[in-house]
Amino acid sequence: MALNRIVSALTAGKLRIAVVGLLVVAAAVGGAFALGVVGVPSVAAVNNSFGDVTNETTVVETDLVVSNPNPIGVGLDGVSIDYTVSMNDVEMASGGREGVSVASGNSSIAFETDLENDAIPPWWTSHVENDERTTVAIDATVTSDLLGRSANLTRTRQVETDLIGAFTSDETRPVNADAPLVDDPVLYVNETRGRWGTVSEEETPIEMEFDAYNPNLEPYVVTEIGYDVTMNGVAMGSGSTEEEYVIPSYGSETVELSAALRNERLDEWWVTHLNESVNGHQVSDLRIEFYAVVELPSGEELTVPLDALTYEETVETDIFDEGLDRGEGSDTGDSTDAEGSDDGGSASDDGGATDDGGSAGDDGGATDDGENTSDDGGSTSADDNTTDDDNTTDDGNTSDDDSGDDGGLLPLAADR
Repeated sequence: MALNRIVSALTAGKLRIAVVGLLVVAAAVGGAFALGVVGVPSVAAVNNSFGDVTNETTVVETDLVVSNPNPIGVGLDGVSIDYTVSMNDVEMASGGREGVSVASGNSSIAFETDLENDAIPPWWTSHVENDERTTVAIDATVTSDLLGRSANLTRTRQVETDLIGAFTSDETRPVNADAPLVDDPVLYVNETRGRWGTVSEEETPIEMEFDAYNPNLEPYVVTEIGYDVTMNGVAMGSGSTEEEYVIPSYGSETVELSAALRNERLDEWWVTHLNESVNGHQVSDLRIEFYAVVELPSGEELTVPLDALTYEETVETDIFDEGLDRGEGSDTGDSTDAEGSDDGGSASDDGGATDDGGSAGDDGGATDDGENTSDDGGSTSADDNTTDDDNTTDDGNTSDDDSGDDGGLLPLAADR
């Protein structure tokens, strides 16, 4: 009996010691948590890049840097990471990881997510409607169910392009029929203007105007102007006007044309835009070719290629700030007119001729020099902004804003 009492006393003593120990540990953890010594891991940086591309999907490769402010590693089923990539509020890709294990300090976690290429047309529509501007937003969140806390990081980047700005030009370009018994040029195009029209789910129109001048004694009738649009060789749209335009002798007329890009072809173009072997990674060549059907005074109709009006523009993007070997956050493009007059003048009213490199203007002068090629550099620009938010169950939160080009690495944001 005495032995049993001794054993019971020892067992009860050990149990009390264990309970007290657990209470001390719990109190220590609670105190450390209250003082901010123990905290939830947070997102320190997030880097994205494009991986393999197919006709249906684009792989987004993500390298997430998680900062663990605790002196020991964390490997709990209750710790998860979620992130979303959106462009002009159009969700492009989302992913995450459950049961994350991170060591003390910074740890890098790599994973991949599929971007569905059918998200490209809605994004493109928003890009054009926003004057060729896109806000790329990357939202990443680390959540600890055990601690009841989460840490957020938001990175935004502005990407701008200028696909059609260089189409607006006041250079005079001749229209030559290159046909027997026809004196060239049959017309001059003194000025061109272009702007985006109203975008729909089906098409993206480019509204164009051509100021045409007739340097001949007889009026000419333009019965049709047609166009073909390609981007990296992908046929984006073709069509023609349905209205006739009479260009009076020694007179001018403005010809209007709406060139529509078919949005259903955008996902096919997107594959070429990211394909290094086409033009380079995130590089596209826009090309618009024109032709005109001209009715001569004799009634004969000629189809005339408008080579001098061919429009080309090269645009590069850097959506995730990957660098792409051309400087941080900058994109450049080139615009080339295939041919035209060296004088860059304009044609207008009567039929005289000049050979001094002047313009065909009120005296109807036409230059007798060769071709003219102009290069305008289209450009894109990008700005980065980063916001870090740490949220707790008692509604406490902090935020830090950092703007500027960070080279793809975001500032450390640890919850302490």
